[in-house]
Amino acid sequence: MPHKGHVYVIDDDPAMRDSLEFLLDSADYAVTLYESALTFLDSMPSLPFGCIVSDVRMPGMDGMDLLKQLKSERARLPVVMMTGHGDVPLAVEAMKLGAIDFIEKPFDDDRLISMIDAALQQASEGARNEAIALDIAARIQTLSPRERQVMDGLVAGLSNKVIAREFDISPRTIEVYRANVMTKMQAGSLSELVRLAMRGGALKD
Repeated sequence: MPHKGHVYVIDDDPAMRDSLEFLLDSADYAVTLYESALTFLDSMPSLPFGCIVSDVRMPGMDGMDLLKQLKSERARLPVVMMTGHGDVPLAVEAMKLGAIDFIEKPFDDDRLISMIDAALQQASEGARNEAIALDIAARIQTLSPRERQVMDGLVAGLSNKVIAREFDISPRTIEVYRANVMTKMQAGSLSELVRLAMRGGALKD
């Protein structure tokens, strides 16, 4: 039976690791255990997408340092932080550093599982949206400087005649550029071109 996703547990307490492995394995996750943040970071480049569940207080590199490192490496893995009782200010700081959520020990098993479910869903949607935006940005890069000018004119709502006058070329030539733009951008209509330009970062507003 296929699993629901990968979860990477980072905790220096062996009993906690074993307990989480049992819980998450029975919830149909593929679980990998790490006794320190450094051992996790060493293996991270080869790991498939998944959710990190990390303790905040650990010897050596703690959970906060891990979040800072993930941020500096622009890692896309969602992080749920486990904090001790009374560590709420620390948990708030963790979320400012990019943790998706935090859970206080001792925690309710179902609550942790629903957090991981939500984190994976939210992050995979974000990753999918980012992949689409990068694909559109790559299409924009294929436009020649003149095609880019024509696209900017089109998404600004200018007619072929106005764009032609602006660049002192014939409306017929603009039509050729416009056809090239629509083909390269894979846009079926002007409204679709505007949407693509926005998602690809070519139109800010």
